[in-house]
Amino acid sequence: MTASLISRFSSAWLAGLVLSAGLVGCGSVHQDTFKPYVPEVVQGNFVSKEQRQALRPGMVKAQVRDILGTPLVSSLFHADRWDYVFSIQRQGVPAQHFRLTVVFKGDVLDQIDGDALPSESEFAGRLVRPRAAGQTPKLEATEDDLKRFIVNKPQDADVPRSAPLPLPSSYPPLEPVNR
Repeated sequence: MTASLISRFSSAWLAGLVLSAGLVGCGSVHQDTFKPYVPEVVQGNFVSKEQRQALRPGMVKAQVRDILGTPLVSSLFHADRWDYVFSIQRQGVPAQHFRLTVVFKGDVLDQIDGDALPSESEFAGRLVRPRAAGQTPKLEATEDDLKRFIVNKPQDADVPRSAPLPLPSSYPPLEPVNR
């Protein structure tokens, strides 16, 4: 009975030691070490500054649809209003939201309203996570560094090589010919 009590006590002591060592180890971990994966969320269709500048009052709905694409929101109650909304959320980059509304009178474009839109190149630049400034590595090699990488010539390097074979003038068909 005494032996089983001692083994229970020592196993409980060992488990407590392992648990406390694990907790001490967790205290030294930085909070940025474990980040959950956040998937990229893209909603709507992006409208660039160039597309917005191509719109002119007096265009018909088909022309506007050719330039901007199908609207994200078109209401049954507001058939003469198309809303283009775009949002993107990427990990490490601020969320971006853009809105453009076009209003028609009959079948003709009458009014354009919305946010200030970025050009395509500006938008692509906003999607990149800013890099941490680090020290640029030295990109120069001294003569001693270059001498370490000189490859010895093989003995037959002076022997002239034959010219490469010419390419064939015709190739076999990619698919079998049906007879």
